[in-house]
Amino acid sequence: MSLIDRSVRDLLTAFSSSDPTPGGGSAAALASAVGASLLMMVAGLPKTRTGSDQDRSALTTAGGVLAELRKGLTEAIDADTAAYDQVVAAYKMPKASPDEQAARKTAIQQALRGATEVPRGVVRLSAAALDQAIAVATHGHRAAASDVGVAVALLRAGARGARLNVEINIGSLSDAPYAGEVAADIARLGEDVARAADAADARL
Repeated sequence: MSLIDRSVRDLLTAFSSSDPTPGGGSAAALASAVGASLLMMVAGLPKTRTGSDQDRSALTTAGGVLAELRKGLTEAIDADTAAYDQVVAAYKMPKASPDEQAARKTAIQQALRGATEVPRGVVRLSAAALDQAIAVATHGHRAAASDVGVAVALLRAGARGARLNVEINIGSLSDAPYAGEVAADIARLGEDVARAADAADARL
């Protein structure tokens, strides 16, 4: 059964088990998915900040964007586990002969790329969700400000957790140009996350 189809209780049990997956990457994606969900809730409330058509229009637009972002984040919960399972499997490949060693090395590098791209996507999606949080914080019902604040905190945490996974994986990559490109992209996205999260918090 996929992680997203489990009960909350079963999912927490899975995270606390001694198995390597699900791990921090899936937890980061889950945190951001919950954050995006909370923003969608506030965007869909019947009351807005001022009751104006401008508020409603902005919130409707934000809610639509967030629905797509949440879809991607939700998919990443299981995708991260699947990607890391591939890394584990690659490291378990036989290495008795030179040919086996070469095949194992290639498989490890391919699997590490997959395990890098999934959390990289989570950082990107989290940053995009935080951009929408600015609109929700600006136009959403003031009584739901704490919900927006929790959403922002979860998206910050999800982005940070995913970035940690990216950084640890690129440290094992042999393709230096690719690793450098990912590192630069993640740094830029980190700045976007901080900027948008601070801007949303300022409007609460």
